[in-house]
Amino acid sequence: MTDVLEVLDVDSVRRWVVMTRAALAARRTEIDALNVYPVPDGDTGTNMYLTLDEALAGAMREQEALGVVGEAPLAVEVAVMSRSALMSARGNSGVILSQLVRGVSEVVSSESLDEVDAAAVGRAVRQGARRARESVVRPQEGTILTVADATADAVEAALVGGATLGEVTRAAVEAARAALARTPEQLQVLRDAGVVDAGGAGYLLFVEALDQVVHEQGAPTQYAVDDFTLNPSLERRPDWSSSGAGAVTEPGRHEGPAYEVMYLLHDVADDDVARLRQRLDEIGDSVVVSTAWDLTNVHVHTDDIGAALEAGLLHAAPQRVAVTLLETVDRAPRAGVSIVACAAGPGIARVLEAAGAVTVPSGPGRRASAGEIVAAVREAGTNEVILLPNDRDTRLAADAAAHAAEQEGRRVHVIGSGTAVQGLAAVAVHDPTLPTHHNVLAMTHAAAATRHGALTIAVKAGLTSGGMCAVGDVLGIVSGDITIVGSDVDEVAHEVLDGILAPGTELVTLVVGADAPDGLVGRLERWIEERRDGIEVQVVDGGQPHYLLLLGAE
Repeated sequence: MTDVLEVLDVDSVRRWVVMTRAALAARRTEIDALNVYPVPDGDTGTNMYLTLDEALAGAMREQEALGVVGEAPLAVEVAVMSRSALMSARGNSGVILSQLVRGVSEVVSSESLDEVDAAAVGRAVRQGARRARESVVRPQEGTILTVADATADAVEAALVGGATLGEVTRAAVEAARAALARTPEQLQVLRDAGVVDAGGAGYLLFVEALDQVVHEQGAPTQYAVDDFTLNPSLERRPDWSSSGAGAVTEPGRHEGPAYEVMYLLHDVADDDVARLRQRLDEIGDSVVVSTAWDLTNVHVHTDDIGAALEAGLLHAAPQRVAVTLLETVDRAPRAGVSIVACAAGPGIARVLEAAGAVTVPSGPGRRASAGEIVAAVREAGTNEVILLPNDRDTRLAADAAAHAAEQEGRRVHVIGSGTAVQGLAAVAVHDPTLPTHHNVLAMTHAAAATRHGALTIAVKAGLTSGGMCAVGDVLGIVSGDITIVGSDVDEVAHEVLDGILAPGTELVTLVVGADAPDGLVGRLERWIEERRDGIEVQVVDGGQPHYLLLLGAE
């Protein structure tokens, strides 16, 4: 017999978010195919998925910074997720999704709830629908807004009749499905294309995931940022065509403003948000301006990029500005092989890009999420991609991204490069004239054969394999383990080199960090020359934070 929750606690709310992300990961290409309104650019499902995926990664980072991972009360958990979702929001649908999350957060936070019962779920669903609608300057019926409103109406009606939490979520699913099926009756462009609204389809997955959590209790789930396993009970596939035949439509030529402009603003007053919406509505369409805490997310389709940015500058400095050409493109991958590589610093990125790779910023303190890696794989545009995580802690995200990209028809080969120097060694042996499997084998071997080390400065006291360290000590890392603790950078660097140099070493790579002491590299080059004749030294101005030096020996 299936258990049914009576309330949602912090663990079940986490499961809800992760299951929604998993459902979007599994079905985003279907939702993309439905996307004909407001612009037929075929990315609604992808934008909703990437928004939630990056929000999960961002929430994890913020909780790590607060020191409350897995221990945060529900109010803190949902507040962090709400802010992260707004910062990660992509496209019209992503911004609206962030407002649905905001509705849950506001109910939990304003009422200081540790658990969410059926009545609170009703208030959260209504608040999310209200926030989503008010963020859109010109709301259109037959969209996700309509589906959210209808769901909130059904939940409130069920509560009047004394419904339990399980009955409430079942009523929400039934209402969302019915409202989604009616969207072609409300919007001519959907009726012409023979599809339901793409955003509404994404909202249905959001509600279905909640219903599954309530009716199928499982083990508590932490933020599974890289877990793409779809709950089998979410395999239900309602008919999303208006004709009942399962038809989808190909994106058509866009007729309207040429650009999508998005950016974030900090600390904008409510009155100024209203004025900003009005100004953007004068220069474009599809205006969505939403807020969460101290952040305002701006989305507009316009021909005048400068005017869109100036509208925001009147209130604060726009950040994370993203401008996308709205011209319809063929999203099918082209034949060929590309390299996508994570880069811990700008200099490392330059070297990788010179070798033909698409790079993703990623390193300690700001590691790339699976969503960001997927976006880079799509940017590469080929049907085969060689992916270099270049960091042990990014490997799981790379594997998850590879799985997601394969759902789009791409084959992704993940090389086990655990450090930047291993990634550089792998790229150096890539030969575009050879078949992919030859390159994958050669690059895997080059990465594995590169012995690696690093120098960094201790930022807190602790016990390491090299003994106790204090703040400010120089730490030497060999093969991923802190084995040396000292006070002199040169001496620790010598010990690291001794740890990675072996008979037959022909090349040493020194990747210089942003905070490396002046003269360090020159002194190390002389030290190597004096002790190991015939070894070539390659110096890369990596510019990476945290690590004074990354070292590799081949």
